[in-house]
Amino acid sequence: MHRTNTCGELNLNDLGKEVILAGWVQKSRDLGGMTFIDVRDRYGITQLVFNMDEDKDLCAQAREISREYVIKVTGKVVERSNKNPKIPTGEIELKVSALEVLNAAKLPPFLIEDETDGGDDLRMKYRYLDLRRAPLRNNMILRHKMAQEIRKYLDNQNFLEVETPVLIKSTPEGARDFVVPSRMNPGEFYALPQSPQTFKQLLMVSGFDRYFQIVKCFRDEDLRADRQPEFTQIDCEMAFIEQEDILNLFEGLTTHLFKNVKGIEIGDFPRMSYADAMRLYGSDKPDTRFGMQFVELNELAKGKGFPVFDGAELVVGINAKGCAHYTRKQLDELTDFIKRPQVGATGMVYCRFNADGTLKSSVDKFYNEEDLKAWSAAFNGEPGDLFLILSGNADKVRKQLNELRLEMGNRLGLRDKNKFAPLWVIDFPLLEWDEESGRYHAMHHPFTSPKPEDISLLDTNPGEVRANAYDLVINGTEIGGGSIRIHDRTLQSLMFKHLGFSKDEAQKQFGFLLDAFEYGAPPHGGIAFGFDRLVSIFSGLDSIRDVIAFPKNNSGRDVMIDSPSTIADNQMKELHIKTTV
Repeated sequence: MHRTNTCGELNLNDLGKEVILAGWVQKSRDLGGMTFIDVRDRYGITQLVFNMDEDKDLCAQAREISREYVIKVTGKVVERSNKNPKIPTGEIELKVSALEVLNAAKLPPFLIEDETDGGDDLRMKYRYLDLRRAPLRNNMILRHKMAQEIRKYLDNQNFLEVETPVLIKSTPEGARDFVVPSRMNPGEFYALPQSPQTFKQLLMVSGFDRYFQIVKCFRDEDLRADRQPEFTQIDCEMAFIEQEDILNLFEGLTTHLFKNVKGIEIGDFPRMSYADAMRLYGSDKPDTRFGMQFVELNELAKGKGFPVFDGAELVVGINAKGCAHYTRKQLDELTDFIKRPQVGATGMVYCRFNADGTLKSSVDKFYNEEDLKAWSAAFNGEPGDLFLILSGNADKVRKQLNELRLEMGNRLGLRDKNKFAPLWVIDFPLLEWDEESGRYHAMHHPFTSPKPEDISLLDTNPGEVRANAYDLVINGTEIGGGSIRIHDRTLQSLMFKHLGFSKDEAQKQFGFLLDAFEYGAPPHGGIAFGFDRLVSIFSGLDSIRDVIAFPKNNSGRDVMIDSPSTIADNQMKELHIKTTV
């Protein structure tokens, strides 16, 4: 055997045992007559000790070993005189009697320690080395534990795990597909699934009334911290249910994960309509760990001769509690923040509620003391508060104020990563208008059911139709989303019509699903959680990259294996793809 024990399990109960350990050299220290080596595997670290007085040759051999050598040692477990309470093995060490180098190692390009000197690009290139570091290793362990608990919970709820195809048909709705040319069908292509949506609905038609899958999905879209071209979903579907059944069951899953993985009782899951979320927070995924809800000021701020407010569709602000002391420099920094291209505002008005009870604004030329008192009353202001106000197009200004609110939350330390605020956002619009294409698109996907009482609006006012759709939000991040599906061919055909599909186009793209609905489709609905995002929330990370073993960079490249890459001309020929000069 290469080892009898791992590097993370020995303790005082093992004193006197002869054991064999194997792993990587974390570091070595030569102290004259003694040499110490820390050996590491994924379970932990054990200190090895070599004594020059007892075995000069063995000690000399130990001094030839460098970082990341793979070694095997035999020795006796002894008590450490200088204990390390920070690690589980910190009370013992291994007095080595035999040492074997299993593989030498080049000096790594960065330190393989918790706090490394390697930048993102370098660590991505040598990801297999980066994964040796404890923070990433712990993320992978956390991911594994969460997957196991998900399967345990869903199995106990009578869900069946069913695998669906990876080579499927490209559809025009949603994000761009990754496509795969078919060698045996010249000129035709598979697509990689953006989700198993239609297959899980077909499973409901098949009578598999509770399905789940922890599944890879693919979207060819621009990347950012919480997006990858391939990502993992907890994909679920249920038959013979209503919206409330799904919300309750997946509150249960989320509660189960927090309790069994993090040891936290997460508390209630309030519900908020999409309309209220946009009105109060300017976002369909509001961070409710802190207040600072929007206050609309049209009736109080317009008509006073201030052209910026008078010409705006919406005047709206937030109350930054206790920030009246902000200096002009700090206020200028906030103004610069909202003027960034990513936010897009043109300016900001502020009003201080001073400690002495006076009110002072940046637009005192247009507003008297009584006007400012009315503002303060609307904000529920108290001495020491600071009111920050934006104006403009209603949709745009809400999004801008949302960014300012989140920035203030960061500056005031209100976005504690150890605090968790779940929220269901419900009653989304069914459709959203796209200026570029000049037509409506499904806000979620074309299979989402409209609320029965709104179906009549599809022909007269489609923008007002609400969907039986819901998102789970935690700390301002969308963790999952789903809907009650359409299960009737007539209604599904009507939906396709309003999305701009002709009858022939709908039949060509989705005829298999429409046909299936004629063979007894039950009422059904489902949800998909972003597994990578959920793990990143649990690990306290803003990016999903470090909870994925082998992620892509922001250009969609795997710099470790240099992918995507060109392929040989003969492969191109086999796939009936013409080469370009």
